[in-house]
Amino acid sequence: MGALDQELRAAAAERARRGLARATLLDGVAAGVDFGSNDYLGLARDPLLVEAAAAAAREFGAGGRAARLLRGGSPLHERAERAVADWLDAEAALLFPSGYQANVGLLSALARRGDVIVSDRDNHASLIDGARLSRARVIVHDHLDLDDLERALRAAAGARRRLVVTEGVFSMRGDAAPLREIDALCRRHDAWLIVDEAHAIGVLGPAGAGAWAAAAVVGEHRLCARVVTAGKALGAAGALVVGSTALRTELIHAARSFLFSSAPQPALAGTLVAAVARCRAADAERGRLFANTRRLCERLGLPATPAAIVPVPVGRAADAVALAEALRDEGFFAPAVRPPTVAEGEAQVRVVCHADQTAEQIDALADAIVRRRAPATPAVTSTPRGAAVTFVVGTDTGVGKTVVSAVLLRAALRLGAARYWKPVQTGADDDTATVRSLAAADASAMLPNLASYPLPASPHEAAAAAGARIERRALDDAFAAHRRAAGPLLVEFAGGLMVPYDLSPPVLQADWLAAQRGRVVLVARSGLGTLNHTLLSVEALRQRGVAVAALFLVGPPHPANRATLGALAAVARIFELPPLEPLGPQQLDAWLDQNDLTELFA
Repeated sequence: MGALDQELRAAAAERARRGLARATLLDGVAAGVDFGSNDYLGLARDPLLVEAAAAAAREFGAGGRAARLLRGGSPLHERAERAVADWLDAEAALLFPSGYQANVGLLSALARRGDVIVSDRDNHASLIDGARLSRARVIVHDHLDLDDLERALRAAAGARRRLVVTEGVFSMRGDAAPLREIDALCRRHDAWLIVDEAHAIGVLGPAGAGAWAAAAVVGEHRLCARVVTAGKALGAAGALVVGSTALRTELIHAARSFLFSSAPQPALAGTLVAAVARCRAADAERGRLFANTRRLCERLGLPATPAAIVPVPVGRAADAVALAEALRDEGFFAPAVRPPTVAEGEAQVRVVCHADQTAEQIDALADAIVRRRAPATPAVTSTPRGAAVTFVVGTDTGVGKTVVSAVLLRAALRLGAARYWKPVQTGADDDTATVRSLAAADASAMLPNLASYPLPASPHEAAAAAGARIERRALDDAFAAHRRAAGPLLVEFAGGLMVPYDLSPPVLQADWLAAQRGRVVLVARSGLGTLNHTLLSVEALRQRGVAVAALFLVGPPHPANRATLGALAAVARIFELPPLEPLGPQQLDAWLDQNDLTELFA
């Protein structure tokens, strides 16, 4: 274990260097006023719930004993399921030990190869993992972007089954999904809607019945399932999938996380029965919760949030940790949220309001945040509104990324100011100069390389040959600085998508890309070999939660390959870029006159 432990210690040291180290909170209950947990209504310590748990344990024992199909659990499990189904006006529900298991079980049971799952970019990790385990094709759309969602649904038109997956209230941003509009798109494109109600149940809707109830969709709809997580506003634990009787039956037979897990303890089921009744009647608590949320947003000058989560944007992970620690010193628990939970440069302190917090506590927290926030830390470090980041990646080296980058820069310059950046240049070529020449761009549009090495090789190998390393922190810092400036930013990668920047710890270009925010343009050959390379590249990106906004096929047109990739890659925009002779700005303009790239910079 010596060598393995050394690798693990090195990985831990790298996380600490980047401000990403984490630890369990042994003193979580006593760490100051709670602005971090998801006990929105304060029910976790409600005497009625505590007594219901104790009574269930006394009557049915401490353990779940076995899986439900092996007579595990207790009669309280079905009582809890009926109570939740009645609350949400549904036919049935099925109890899982956790929200993670519910989402993984639901998606892997409903989808398989030949299906498509369309997922919001900000969906919870359990939804992402459930989609991956299903073996269905996954299309990730931009967060709450209805146009991008519709493009994804059009790309999924040939699938056996289409599932659209969203959170009702998103766990990090605290914003709400426009469920009526999403449902309308599902009806238009024959898709089914799944809503994770984790942060909406008990908070939104009549009697706290969640985001779907708040949307008040009338008549025909395409909702097939809701996931109700009980460890938040309900003050308990576990989760239920709520839907039709047919759905419940299917999950009993096909959801492996249900089939092969011991039943939740009877105490949990008993708590849930009491929690549903208590939560349905908690309008007063909901009123106090909303008042606290509004008060905090107003004191911090932040946009109002629809539920209980108030993200305080910070930027760098280390700065978010410093602010969280400063708040702890003043008697408040509000945790730092860092990559990979959020993208690089978008770290935050996640503040959660509760119904039992006082106005004085809200004001004191707001004052502490304003006072202890580092003056040099910008309030928002993500891409400015109206700007766009487009990453240009390739299936291999020599596929035409630089020409496509020039085309994209030329198109962006037609709309106004734009910039081009190639972080790492290897070999004797100067791709920045080539792009500038082809796009007829001013020098101000061309950002300098972070690093340039003479060896024509993978970035990590070229750096090593020059006696250097490509530092992840330097890459992150340079990108964060470039993306804060106004105007579209084009970032061209070196070589193929999966080549490494570094080996210790491993940092693939695809992994670094997945930690950022931006649209991805994939460049591939049009001819022989493109099917395998392109589909593998698309799959590698999707496995990292990255959607491909456009695919460029470079070279003499190949209609069969174009048609096959159109059917299998599920990319909404595919462009063919034939050889341009001679290659220059006029030829790029002629091609752009026939191909509209405006949406890539919206």
